[in-house]
Amino acid sequence: MTGEVPEAGDIPGKRSLRPLGGVLAAMAVSLTGTRISVVAVPWFVLVTTGSATQTGLVAFCEMTPYVVVKAFTGPLVDRIGPRVVSWTTDLASASAAVAVPLLHSLDLLSFPLLLVLVALIGAARGPGDLAKEVMVPEAAERGGVPLERATGLSGVTDRLASTIGLAAGGSLVALLGPLTALAVDAVLFVLGSAIIGLALPRGMGQAAEEPPSPAERREPGYWQRFGEGFTFLRGEPLLLTVIVMVGITNLLDAAISSVLVPVWVKESGNGPAAIGLMGSVMGAAGVGGSLIAATVAHRLRRRTVVLTGFLLAGAPRFLILALDAPLGVVLAVFAVSGFGAGFVNPVLGAVLVERVPRRMLGRVNALGDSLAWAGIPLGGLLAGAAVTAVGLVPVLLACGAAYVLTTNLAGLRPEWRQIDRTRGRGVLKPQPEEDVSQDSAGAAT
Repeated sequence: MTGEVPEAGDIPGKRSLRPLGGVLAAMAVSLTGTRISVVAVPWFVLVTTGSATQTGLVAFCEMTPYVVVKAFTGPLVDRIGPRVVSWTTDLASASAAVAVPLLHSLDLLSFPLLLVLVALIGAARGPGDLAKEVMVPEAAERGGVPLERATGLSGVTDRLASTIGLAAGGSLVALLGPLTALAVDAVLFVLGSAIIGLALPRGMGQAAEEPPSPAERREPGYWQRFGEGFTFLRGEPLLLTVIVMVGITNLLDAAISSVLVPVWVKESGNGPAAIGLMGSVMGAAGVGGSLIAATVAHRLRRRTVVLTGFLLAGAPRFLILALDAPLGVVLAVFAVSGFGAGFVNPVLGAVLVERVPRRMLGRVNALGDSLAWAGIPLGGLLAGAAVTAVGLVPVLLACGAAYVLTTNLAGLRPEWRQIDRTRGRGVLKPQPEEDVSQDSAGAAT
């Protein structure tokens, strides 16, 4: 494998798993750092201020820049390459993360300044996460790995990072405090940057799917690239339905992770280690689900897999917390939810990559992700305000009901039938109508 930029449509003949391994390793360490901060930052704010509203405000200030910056950096990722974007933004995230404990040790960390720093972390994380996602399809091709298997391994990496990161975050916070956990977070971002910079060939992620037309050879401007992505996404009803559904479920997931679980843990007296334990159990079960999905998802009916996964992943978590069950029962339910969630992302990730031309993957992925994540900044903010106003249990019950309604109503829409059809890369190739109900084995090649 050379370090030269591959020509359009050219994937080197000699297969190598190094690019895919490098991308997954970088995702693993940076996502682990992110999960550590998921425990450390809310707990730091909750124990120092005692306010659920301020805890939600911190989550809002981190995720709003994440969503907004990610939406507008898609054309830049396509233009300058995801490899460069990935390692530079990881370094920026590390700098902002390490500033929190440093300024606190100097007695210079006010609450408004903390909001600024978490906003900087979010603004850097958005493009960094996008860049790594964009490199997965090409890395899979370089290694001769089926697309759904690669997206499944990406899901496994995410779940494994959740397991390790949340467990480490809970332990670090309980033993050494939340600010030490943030320092470890910064180290992991630096490591992720180094992996991308050293392990991946230059030009990674810039290979085009097919030779460009004469019109495409003229370098388009930023807003033209952005408009192309928006126009393409607007013409994809299936992707738009998925994005809206995931946007609502993401809002609810953000509410439970950033506010509802910490408040439940604090009120139940289980301590910050329980936050990490709950997330780790869910993440470990998600690893198992993702591994199974990576192995067999291409043989299963996608629609059934996704909707069943959402049914297990969503409402049960909210309901068990509302029942104030013992921690052991809560952990068992979170494990079942994690297992179901492990099947969702590999399938939806493969659907996205199949339907989007490779040259537009960065900008379309950026827009789609940003729309799907648009509710996340509001999740913690609204949950914090709602808990303050009406209490924890009514909010948990309302969120559980909203999760069930959202996923089931979306799954009944007619465009969802397309999810089980055979596709080529970036181009939908419908089967004859009489074959639509057949198993989707081999849909991703």
